[in-house]
Amino acid sequence: MGLFDFVKKQFIDIIHWTEEADGVLATRFPMADMEIQNGASLTVRESQLALFVDEGKVADLFQPGRHTLTTQTLPVLTYLKNWDKLFESPFKSDVYFFSTRLQLDRKWGTPNPITIRDKEFGIVRLRAFGIYSYRMADPKKFYTEVSGTRETYTVEDLDGQLRNTMIASMTDLFADSGVAFLDMAANQEEFGNKLKEKMLPVFERYGLALDNLVVQNVSLPEELQKVLDQRIGMNMVGDLGKYAQYQAANAIPIAAANEGGLAGAGVGLGAGIAMGQTMAAAMSGQAGVPTAAPAATQAAEDIPALLEKLHELKTKGILSQVEFDAKKAELLKRLV
Repeated sequence: MGLFDFVKKQFIDIIHWTEEADGVLATRFPMADMEIQNGASLTVRESQLALFVDEGKVADLFQPGRHTLTTQTLPVLTYLKNWDKLFESPFKSDVYFFSTRLQLDRKWGTPNPITIRDKEFGIVRLRAFGIYSYRMADPKKFYTEVSGTRETYTVEDLDGQLRNTMIASMTDLFADSGVAFLDMAANQEEFGNKLKEKMLPVFERYGLALDNLVVQNVSLPEELQKVLDQRIGMNMVGDLGKYAQYQAANAIPIAAANEGGLAGAGVGLGAGIAMGQTMAAAMSGQAGVPTAAPAATQAAEDIPALLEKLHELKTKGILSQVEFDAKKAELLKRLV
């Protein structure tokens, strides 16, 4: 090396990193063909770790604090370089900084409903989403398993892998637990704890520590939720006969104020009682079995009112379209 080249040569005296942007997990200190001066100062701030890598081999790891780089403070690097005495000349090595602070509010969720086997509903499709947080735990493992020689590695680069692995683990958890969807949805905190326990080894493999995992929602797709709401409504109604009588009784004041007065209300009440008996038999699986005499001998003039009551129950979601059509056809045959 000529004198001019030696003068032009640059040496690094201070090595440090300030996080100018959120979400950076690992970053390489810019070298640009410069060498680290013997006795240079390395500053590692709180919530950081610094890793020296020499010719692709992981060397020394530095904790938070101010370090003067000498043979004594670089034992592994000294061993890799085979220095048999204190070095005085500059040396070259890649320096990587890692952020150890919590990476908060990372979101996970099912982009599409997943299909699982449920012990109560059979096969269902469900959705789930939530948040999680983690931190860097083992920079050496993260460097060898994930980030490698990349200049910068961010949380966004890792999000897809973690999120998809979490969804796969959630699917397995549902399948293995045998817990019904309704019970799982009602115990989201316990579900989140079990999912976190299942994900801990995955994060550890990448040199990360999973700090917290929250399940914010477990639900069915909209079309299945409507079916579940109808089922809940039917359970709340209970005895259809009593429900129809209650509805007819409520209609008496309204009918008295309209044309026909209570005479019309009497027709509605009779139709409501008969409709309740008919529907109670239908919902108990006895649609094809002869029922009590009042349903069989229903006067022809009461059938339109009964149809109107059935249509009202269908509109409220208590009856399905198939059930309504079946009873409608049965009643219309009596008019012939």
